[in-house]
Amino acid sequence: MNQKNARKSSKRTGFGVQSNKSHILNLPLQDTHVDREPHTYERWLVAKLVRMAGSPPIRFRLWNNDVIEPHEQPARFTLHLADPKALYTLVTNPNLAFGDLYSAGRLGIEGDLPDLMEALYRAIHQARQKWPRWLEALWRNHAPRSTGPSEAQENIHHHYDLGNDFYRLWLDQAEMQYTCAYYERPELSLEQAQLAKLEHVCRKLRLEPGMTVVEAGCGWGGLARYMARNYGVKVHAYNISSEQVTYAREQARNQGLDTLVDYIEDDYRNIQGQYDAFVSVGMLEHVGKENYLALSQLIKRSLNPHGMALIHSIGRNRPMLMNAWIEKRIFPGAYPPSIGEIMALCEHGDFSVIDVENLRLHYARTLSAWMERFNAAENVISDMYDEHFTRAWRMYLAGSIAAFRAGSLQLFQVVFTHGDNNRLPATRQDLYNLPAAPQDT
Repeated sequence: MNQKNARKSSKRTGFGVQSNKSHILNLPLQDTHVDREPHTYERWLVAKLVRMAGSPPIRFRLWNNDVIEPHEQPARFTLHLADPKALYTLVTNPNLAFGDLYSAGRLGIEGDLPDLMEALYRAIHQARQKWPRWLEALWRNHAPRSTGPSEAQENIHHHYDLGNDFYRLWLDQAEMQYTCAYYERPELSLEQAQLAKLEHVCRKLRLEPGMTVVEAGCGWGGLARYMARNYGVKVHAYNISSEQVTYAREQARNQGLDTLVDYIEDDYRNIQGQYDAFVSVGMLEHVGKENYLALSQLIKRSLNPHGMALIHSIGRNRPMLMNAWIEKRIFPGAYPPSIGEIMALCEHGDFSVIDVENLRLHYARTLSAWMERFNAAENVISDMYDEHFTRAWRMYLAGSIAAFRAGSLQLFQVVFTHGDNNRLPATRQDLYNLPAAPQDT
C-alpha cells in the first residue's frame, strides 16, 4: 500500500474528520501555548486527582513549568499538562481523557510508558475500592457498542482494515500473528514464539492428518496454513475483514495450501457443517457476551461427537468493562470476558472443560516485542497516517503491556469437548514431549 492509499485507508476506517462516526481524528498535534499562571484551585485539583488515583509515583509539570511533586513517595515519572483545559478534561474522566490528551500531544510523559501505565493501574486498583459512588459513576467505563452482524463488520473494519502494510511493520514476519505468542523458552524470538503458539494450539486439539477444522476469526490466516502444512488437515477459516482474507488467500496460493485451506469472508455466525475441531484465537473479545449462548450452540452443532474445541481469548479474573478509551478509539465493541463467563459459555453447550491455561505474562512479552518494532517504525507509520495516530497506537500498546503485567487482563486458552466424549487423552504429556518452538527460525 502506498502512502496515498494508506491515508485513504485511514479515513475509510474512521480516522478521518469528515465522518460523524470517527474515533481518532486525523489532526495535527495541538499547539496549546498558555501564558497564565495556574490558579490555586487548579493546583488543588492536581493534588486531588493524584490522591484519588492512589498516589502513584508521578509528578505533574503544569503549562507554566511549575512542578507538583507526589507526597507519599519519590516521583518516577513526570506528566506534562500543556494547558488548563487538559487538566479539566483529565479530571472529568481520566479513563477516556488520558489517551486522548496523550494522542493530541497535550499530555507529555517522561519515563518509560509501559512502566508508567503499570504503576497507574496498580495504584488505581487499590484506590478505587475506597472511591465514593459518585466518583465511580463519573469515571466509569461505558458498555461496549453492539456486536451484531452489521455492527461487527464496522467494528472489525475500524481496527483490522487499516492496511496490511501497517501491521506488517511490527508483527512477526512468519505468520502475521496478532495474538499472544507462546514463549516456551525465554530466549525465543517473536517469530519462534508465535510459531510455538500455533504448534501448542494444534497439539491441544489433537489434530491428525485428514481431519477437518473450522476456525472462527482467522486473522491473516496463519493458524489455518500452519494446521494444513504441518498436520495435513482441511480447514474452513471464517473472517469478515476483507484486508485479512485477501492476504490469507494469497499466502495460501503461494504456499500451495489452497486445496487444504478455504478462507471464507463471512461472519462466524454463518458457519455450516460439522468438523473434527473448532478453534477460535483472538475472536471471543469481539463477540459480545450477549452472543455467548448463540456461539455455544454454534460450536455444539459444528463439532462432531468426538471433536475438540479451543478458545484463545483475552480475559479477566472477574467481569469488567473495557477501558473507555480503548473501546472508543481503538477496539470498538471489545469486551474481554471473565473466566466465569467463558465457563458459562461451556455450560450452555453442556461441554466438558478439558484444559485451562493462562498465558498472561506471555502476552505482556508479546506486546513488548510488538511495541519495540512499532517504535522503530514510528516515522514510517506517521507518514502513512499522522503523528496523532502513531501516539494513539503507542498508548494502546503500552497500556496493554501494563494491563497484562498488573493482572487486570489475562489470556486464557480453554479446551473443551462434548460432555459424553470418552475419547480423551489420559494425560497432557503429549503436549510437552517435544519442544513446540522451531529450532531454526
